[in-house]
Amino acid sequence: MAVQQQQQFLLVVVVVVHMVALAAGGRQQFREAPQFYNSPECPPPTGRGNGGNSGDEEEEHSTSSTVCSDDIVHVAMTLDGTYLRGSMAAILSILQHSSCPENIDFHFITSDDASSASLRRAISSSFPYLRFSLYPFRSSALSATPLDRPSPAVLAAPEYCNANFTSYFTPTFWSNPSLSLTFAGRRPCYFNTGVMVIDLHRWRAGDYTAKIEEWMELQKRMRIYELGSLPPFLLVFAGNIAPVDHRWNQHGLGGDNFRGLCRDLHPGPVSLLHWSGKGKPWARLDANRPCPLDALWAPYDLLHPPFPLDS
Repeated sequence: MAVQQQQQFLLVVVVVVHMVALAAGGRQQFREAPQFYNSPECPPPTGRGNGGNSGDEEEEHSTSSTVCSDDIVHVAMTLDGTYLRGSMAAILSILQHSSCPENIDFHFITSDDASSASLRRAISSSFPYLRFSLYPFRSSALSATPLDRPSPAVLAAPEYCNANFTSYFTPTFWSNPSLSLTFAGRRPCYFNTGVMVIDLHRWRAGDYTAKIEEWMELQKRMRIYELGSLPPFLLVFAGNIAPVDHRWNQHGLGGDNFRGLCRDLHPGPVSLLHWSGKGKPWARLDANRPCPLDALWAPYDLLHPPFPLDS
């Protein structure tokens, strides 16, 4: 897993995981990670405060790490107790493999206020020098005013056009012309919603949050799709995705969701490893039944008792 520093433009990487039970986070104890420093060629991270891990722990988020600058890369991740162990490993890997780790700001979105303090403590304890903000998610904060100005360059991700696209939607969807014609004139391809690059200015201008939520509301009333977060994104963006090289999301390492089989890497070079799927590496390691590629994840595990950490 790696983040490449960009000095001329800003990348926003969104890592999406399911927000489920948060209680598990309080039972996990993590080691402190080493501090990582910028290489000499990095621009100085100027105009910033003491980071999101300072001050009152009950504060919802820090504004000190939200500076808009072409020299700063912002990484947004959802955060919960169940997947905290994997999130810790991802943070460590991003910092370790970046040439300018001090120029990375993390933005963590939590599913409710009750868990915010414990998650903040966990992140601050393992990464005392990390620049981060934490945002409890509130549905009431979402705008309900649509702006009908969508753009095909809002979202970028690796696409996979050989997947069986029809399997993501139910017979109810395909039998209803007013729904199935949503894809008319488009070339819909699978893309993984776990790793995306988003132009936030265009996202807000087109009110894409509301567009996705409209499909989710319809899903409540009549089941039109399967498999979680991907289908509503497909309904809005499929066929209008800016291409990203597949090496930036070597996804599916969590295994085959139907049979639980281990998966290998995609052909070609690798820049980011993504254990998407049901089989998480920490669960397989704990059960002493790892897949071969789980050994690549193990050195970044900060849970006590630790796996060896390669420096």
